[in-house]
Amino acid sequence: MQGLQFGLSQRRANYWIHRLLHLLQKTLRDLGMKPERDAKKVAATTEAVEGGANLSIDASEREIQRPVNKERQKQKYSGKKKTHTGKNVLLVNENTSKVVYLSATAEGKKHDKKVADESQISYPANASLTKDTGFQGYEPEGVLTEQPKKR
Repeated sequence: MQGLQFGLSQRRANYWIHRLLHLLQKTLRDLGMKPERDAKKVAATTEAVEGGANLSIDASEREIQRPVNKERQKQKYSGKKKTHTGKNVLLVNENTSKVVYLSATAEGKKHDKKVADESQISYPANASLTKDTGFQGYEPEGVLTEQPKKR
């Protein structure tokens, strides 16, 4: 897609992506925009409590290339998206719209709540957490949770 937008071949676009990726990551870290990857450090980050600890949790699925191995195909297949996916859990500060935490990538077959449980996210004291129906039953200790009702 970037090759099309900038008039580059796929090979050239790939070259520049790999060459500049480390610079982008360093810049995001220096600006304080890079999300925390260690779930146990989330409570200590300033991004989590900035403007009040009003947090929102959700999972994001990205389509991946279909694995050749049959066992890997079963693990990566998401019945929800009807394709092979990778899944991450995101924690966002609702006041600043900054991504506070990004989990490790899990297989698409794994349920949103299970990925969050396995991450063992530490939340700031007296935080409020908005979650969707994919996190039904996810009640972290010391956190006020809010979830919409299923129809």
